[in-house]
Amino acid sequence: MSLKNSTTTADYIDFDRASNVASKLLKEPKTVLIGKYIIIAMNTGLRCSDILALTCEQLKQPSVTITEGKTEKKKTFAVNDAIRAIVPADATGGLFITQKGGIISIQHLNRLLKDAFAKESKTLNISSHSLRKSFGRRVFFNNGESEKALVYLSDLFNHSSIAVTRKYLGIRQDELNDIYLNL
Repeated sequence: MSLKNSTTTADYIDFDRASNVASKLLKEPKTVLIGKYIIIAMNTGLRCSDILALTCEQLKQPSVTITEGKTEKKKTFAVNDAIRAIVPADATGGLFITQKGGIISIQHLNRLLKDAFAKESKTLNISSHSLRKSFGRRVFFNNGESEKALVYLSDLFNHSSIAVTRKYLGIRQDELNDIYLNL
């Protein structure tokens, strides 16, 4: 579903599709960095800048508390098995260090994501923010598409209301599209 020309610019990627792409990318040394990014992004719902600042030491803990760059609010998230599996036991320091020794830029990361999701990029606006939305959509569907899920997501995303979260996830538009498609 494309949300181009609406107030949100990034489209979500199907969670299972993103998982499959990440698994393939993790197997190749040249693409392992983007594979790790996908796994962490779709399992935490964090913004790109917050993910890039994470360290191996943090992700070896049962939970991580960060101060979000955009909102400057504290956020705590549990480190699940999918994330734990991609952090080598002996690894230290930043996870997203390039060959030149710096942290990968968001612009370069977005180019890598467009390449990784080339099929989707033909019709969708894919960016680092897409995986945050994928996380949100997964939480929403796993919790029965309930208002309760939207309340949780609104809190997780630091949105001002569940109406903002609903619009952010493109839920209302999906429902309207279903009406037309099921006539």
